[in-house]
Amino acid sequence: MRHHNKNRTLGRDADQRTALLRTLSVSLIERGAIITTTAKAKEVRPFIERLVTIAKTDTVAARRLVSSRMGGNDVAVSTLFARIAPMFAERAGGYTRITKIGFRDGDGAHMSQIEFVK
Repeated sequence: MRHHNKNRTLGRDADQRTALLRTLSVSLIERGAIITTTAKAKEVRPFIERLVTIAKTDTVAARRLVSSRMGGNDVAVSTLFARIAPMFAERAGGYTRITKIGFRDGDGAHMSQIEFVK
């Protein structure tokens, strides 16, 4: 039984899940919105919202923490601190929106779009 196991495994090992969350968050930061499965969107939402909350305080420690959680992707980190975090300076949370868009043709997976709230 899965008592106290809240996170989805997404059919991957822990290191593969971490890599998946990092790449999805980098894509979301670079593009502003991505289309993915609903389960992946629901898993990446708390990950990216924590990063935005940390990035709202623009300190060296915050940059290092965000950089380590994103795997050292300097372009995405600088974009997060320069463009995205200032948009949400007055907002206390809820930086992303998940919109369900239907089913994928190949396997019928539930698809969603996750984007930053303007």
